[in-house]
Amino acid sequence: MKIVPISVPTPFYIGAVNVYLVAEEPVTLIDTGPKTREAIEALREGLRRARFRVQDIRRIVLTHAHEDHCGLAKQLRDEAKDAEVFVHGWETGHRAGRLEYEENRALLLRAGVPADELEKMRRLYAHVRQFADALEDHEHAELKDDAELEFETGALKVIHTPGHTPGSCSFVREADRTIIAGDCVLKRVTPNPVLSPDPVNPARRFPSLAEYLVSLARLRTFAPTLVYGGHGDSVSDYEELFNRYLRAIRERQSAVISLVPKTGATAWEVSRQLFPDADDVHRFLAVSEAAAHLDLAHSEGKLAVELAGDGREVYRRH
Repeated sequence: MKIVPISVPTPFYIGAVNVYLVAEEPVTLIDTGPKTREAIEALREGLRRARFRVQDIRRIVLTHAHEDHCGLAKQLRDEAKDAEVFVHGWETGHRAGRLEYEENRALLLRAGVPADELEKMRRLYAHVRQFADALEDHEHAELKDDAELEFETGALKVIHTPGHTPGSCSFVREADRTIIAGDCVLKRVTPNPVLSPDPVNPARRFPSLAEYLVSLARLRTFAPTLVYGGHGDSVSDYEELFNRYLRAIRERQSAVISLVPKTGATAWEVSRQLFPDADDVHRFLAVSEAAAHLDLAHSEGKLAVELAGDGREVYRRH
């Protein structure tokens, strides 16, 4: 099975995104890049170098529905004459009829984010949305855990790897233990456990960090030989990266717990201490990181949490 990485530029701080072409029938693109002129031009050039055109694509598979990964899905689907688009049912970023921001807003208020910061985040969210076209429900199908994407010479197994987002998926070629992991595995940084509504109960915050640890352990059971990530270089030593991730997560959790005073603190207050220089989108990512670590610490009995009269969650040390 020939997997061709194509580096596609993005307007985001993370830099270029890796799109993967599976160069055999049915010709498949895993992720797409954002909806920008620079991205579609880079993607066309990458396809051309591999001796393909957009019209040859029969299937578009999304690791998750952030704009840098799904932004061109609708345009490519239409240009490729109704190529099939697949995404996990717990993702929402690609949908036309989403209520995601209102649900996120309620969770951010509970995390202690002040009203003026919420308005900044809302404007930022509206700006980011321009980099993806929404897909109607009839324009995509659902990825199922443990299902197989069949190709001429083999298959990729779908592995639901929630954490970075609730519906993040990875794809395993069991014949040689190669994995395409999206933003579940990144060589140089630990992926952000993005604050998201729980797909089962959107009034709750998704336990992103606890789920992410399970996902990392699940990928480890395949003893990967090569992992293609959503950004940066591929990973050839998953065991080393797995242990490095675990150390980084435990160190960050210790730091988060140490920032919770006896009087208590919200996720927002902890995030401002943890990342005092964060601005723009980084403030949302910072409160996501703080909330995820506080949730994990609470689930492990290391912190208590109570709901204040104004609806904010306040964490306290025992």
